[in-house]
Amino acid sequence: MKAARWVGLGRVECADEPVPAVADGEVLVRTAYASICGSDLHSVFLEAPPPGVAAGHPGHESVGEVVESRCPGFGPGDCVLTVPHAAAGRCLAEFQALPGSACIRLPAAAPLSHLLMAQQLGTVIYALRRHPLDLVGQDAAVIGQGSAGAFFTFLLKRAGAARVLVSDKSPVRLAYSRQLGADLTVDADAADFRSAVLEATGGRGAGLVVEAVGSRETLPLSLELAATGATVVWFGLPEGAGDYRFSFSEFFRRKLTAYSTFGAQGEPGLGSFRYAVRLIADAAIDVSPLLSHMLPIEEVGEAFRTAHDRTGNALKVSIKF
Repeated sequence: MKAARWVGLGRVECADEPVPAVADGEVLVRTAYASICGSDLHSVFLEAPPPGVAAGHPGHESVGEVVESRCPGFGPGDCVLTVPHAAAGRCLAEFQALPGSACIRLPAAAPLSHLLMAQQLGTVIYALRRHPLDLVGQDAAVIGQGSAGAFFTFLLKRAGAARVLVSDKSPVRLAYSRQLGADLTVDADAADFRSAVLEATGGRGAGLVVEAVGSRETLPLSLELAATGATVVWFGLPEGAGDYRFSFSEFFRRKLTAYSTFGAQGEPGLGSFRYAVRLIADAAIDVSPLLSHMLPIEEVGEAFRTAHDRTGNALKVSIKF
């Protein structure tokens, strides 16, 4: 089978690999599409591959068809969304063996390429469900409008936020954010997002701030955007293992609450991913703009470079098999 092989810092290649065996409780899925996540980029471009890294890793977003099942509830021909834990992801491979508990059967109501986006959308739904908030009438600010940040924009507006104020360095991503309901979009390369948020809110700041980038530059900014008593969600995966610096005295004085969250794949019943599937299948959200770059597995190295460099107005880079 064709599969991605992480061979060095910033280097992913396509290789011929054996089809994995299927154990009890597992299914063998023929992958149709897989997506490159921001966390995959953090791994590949900030770390060396660990010894014995498996073929198909670090990919953990995919859709495909079950071709063999040793798990009750799944049979050959079932189309599934795969949601393995990131550390166990083998999604960038033509075939993958994974637990049935990491698969969700998909409806025929939407193209598989669209339903692929339910993995990322599900993680954002999960993050907001961990600490439910009354957002009606509040202003929200979102730093970063990659697929995760864009999904926050959509969900916050849907939850009743008065205004959703967003920033990114990509005009194409900002255009998609406006389609999803963003009220103010700021090009972070051309304008100061902090000044824009304070001006829009009469100097108060936002009642909810989401940091969806994970950089050392944007985490302190998330606190600067927050109103007194606001909640801050740190969703972006941290860059490397170093410490992040921010003013705790300012955080304390302004009575802020902040939380980070990950691990949607461990949610009992995978309810957040199932809801994401329904939103896409019911056309409640248009994810088609995220299918901006779809490359064959043979070009997986170029796909990673495109996603990392954001070349060609890339919103989300995916792989087809």
